[in-house]
Formats: sequence, structure tokens, C-alpha cells
Amino acid sequence: MRTTLLGIAIASVVAALASAQPATRFTLGTFERDGAAFVGLVVGDEFVADIGRAWGTFGAAADVPPPADMKDLIARFDRGIRARLVAIASAVAGGTAARPRYVVPLDSVKTLPPILYPTTMLNAAVNYREHAQEMGIQSSPGGAAAPGTALPGTVSAPGIWERKPDDTRWNPYLFVKLPTAVIASGEAIRIPPGRTQIDWECELGVVIGRQATRVPVERAREYIFGYTLENDVSDRAGRGDTRHGNDWLIAKSHDTFAPMGPVIVPAEFVPNPQALKVTFTLNGKVMQDASTSLMIHSVFELVSYASHITTLRPGDVIATGSPAGVGAARTPPIFLRAGDEAVCAYEGVGVLRNRVDGPE
Repeated sequence: MRTTLLGIAIASVVAALASAQPATRFTLGTFERDGAAFVGLVVGDEFVADIGRAWGTFGAAADVPPPADMKDLIARFDRGIRARLVAIASAVAGGTAARPRYVVPLDSVKTLPPILYPTTMLNAAVNYREHAQEMGIQSSPGGAAAPGTALPGTVSAPGIWERKPDDTRWNPYLFVKLPTAVIASGEAIRIPPGRTQIDWECELGVVIGRQATRVPVERAREYIFGYTLENDVSDRAGRGDTRHGNDWLIAKSHDTFAPMGPVIVPAEFVPNPQALKVTFTLNGKVMQDASTSLMIHSVFELVSYASHITTLRPGDVIATGSPAGVGAARTPPIFLRAGDEAVCAYEGVGVLRNRVDGPE
């Protein structure tokens, strides 16, 4: 009984300190060491703490078990988990003299996709005006209206997206990307056999924190757990006919076409997701250089829109669209080739690195 009460008392102190003080900045990911996967907490891009191994060190009470995986961590983040993560982060950042055994160098573990695997992955199509312009997507015949501006006669989608009288933008557009396309930072994007027009799209990923159904835009922030990166790799070659228009399955969901990570940054450390610098480099050359301020529809609008179509769950991911600078829009076009290195970076969120391999 005394041991139990002591554990509960320690846990209460940890929770009180965590809520009273600003948290040491940390990120979260899924890693592998000695063949076993674990959920890890990263501080300073140098060390990672195995959360499961660290859990009991901070007096974990029986009613707050350690997270089984990233989805479980996200779902229970505000029910005792955050407080303990704040304490772990403080311990990891506290110095190098005697690091706990649950802390190891980040370069000694293998990085896995942060979420294994999102149940639902949605991506925004053409959510930057400059990208619409470079792809030749005009809103009005003859280009009278700027890309991103709605065609005459555009109306609301009842029950999904209600247009305000002064809203001149086109309606949001989301498509499904299969979770089987997900790979980690450091893994290889594989060019499928016979496909020669493989392109990049460096995007901000929004990680859903709790079940969301028909969420108003003004409350969407409450449903976001954090942010990650996704390279929305795209096959521009099409299906060989025009039946039913564009084939989004071929274009977006080949195996390895959704590099994600390397980590998730909790939303409390990203105060304004609409003010992040975006950079994509190919073999060290800058190809995309933009800002999330240029989005047509904001992070919160996309979460709201998606939640009016499908119920979002903890660990689901919405990628928010690519800025200008993709390979297909260049003269001549530039496509990914075996041996390339693709690097997608968002200020304050991370750097996603992937080499490109040919077909297996």
C-alpha cells in the first residue's frame, strides 16, 4: 500500500510540475533497436528516450499505463501521458554526465514511420495558387481569374463545405493516399517498373489527436495532435486512357510513395502552422522554396472539411498540399531518378530525407 501511495504521489507531483512549467521542446517518433520497435521521445535531435522503458522511473500509476504505440500515445496524450513525457524530456535535456539507461544516441537506432500506420490518409490537391499556376490549372476559361479562384457558378457542398458570400476560392479538394505507401525518413523511394515520370511534393502533415466528426473551422485546432512531414510522391504518367478522368490511385499510392516523418512535433511547439518556411532540395539543389502562409485553404479549414466527410481518428494524417516547384512543371521536366536524394524540410517541424532507388 505504501509503495502504491508513493507512486501515486510521485505521479501527482510530475503532473503538477508539467502543467505549471513550459515543457522542454520534444518530438515523438517510432524507432527500432535490436529488432524491437519502440515509441521514442527526442530532445535536441541527438538523443532518444525509450518511453516504455522510462515510464516507471517517473512513478507511473496503474491507471496510466505506458503507450503501446504511437496511436495509443496520441489517443491518451491528455489523460496522463503528456505530464510524464514532459518529465522525461526534462530528464533527457538535463545534461550528459549520467544519462539514464533508457536514453540512447539517436544515430544508434533505426527510424521507422512515426505512425505504424495511419488508418486514414488524406491529401489536399492543389492547395497553393503558385502550384496551380505552374501546373496550368486555370480557374476560368482563358485564365481571366487567378488560379485558386472559383469558377463562375461554384456553390457550396451542402453539409460539407458552406461558402461564405465573399469567399472567392475554389472549394477544398482531398484525395485518399493509401497507408501502404508509407515509408520512413531514410528509406528509399522506389521507382515502379516502367514508370518514368515520378515527381515530388513536399507537404506538411497534420496529425489528428482525437476523434473528429463535423468539426467547425474555429474548433479544428482542438483536434490536432501535432505535425509531421510527407513527401507526396506522384506518378505523372497516367493510366493510358482518360476514362473517369485522373487516376488518383496510380498517381499517388504506389508502394513507397508516402515518405513520412521523421518525427511528430506536438502542436504546442508549433504556435502558427501558417507561418512555416518550406524547402525541398533534390541532390542539394533547391527546387521548392515557399511558406505555409501561401496555402489556399488553411490547416484548420482542411481538418474541418475532412471531418464533414469522414470521421477522423487519432493518428490519421492530412497532408496539406504542395507549394510550387515540382518537377513536372519545369522546362524540360525533371523527374526522380535512381541515385537521387530528396530532402523535404519544414521550419520547426523537421527534415525528411529519402534516397531514390530503381525497381526491385
